[in-house]
Amino acid sequence: MAKYNGHKNWNHWNVSLWVNNDEGLYRMARENVCTHRRAAAAENFLESLRSMGITHTPDGAPYSKTTIRAAMVGI
Repeated sequence: MAKYNGHKNWNHWNVSLWVNNDEGLYRMARENVCTHRRAAAAENFLESLRSMGITHTPDGAPYSKTTIRAAMVGI
């Protein structure tokens, strides 16, 4: 049941906001979705972020496979 602006919680909403509105993140997400199934795409995306030292959105929401997979719906 969606509880925060149509999302499960604030973390899911905030990660989705960044992934879907930041051009670089969106392109990286789209590239992963086009080459992998969603679960693998989310895991690959997360590994890419971590390799760059990125673990949270600029607002402080942690990137996780679950939040990234939810953000990739519709990409």
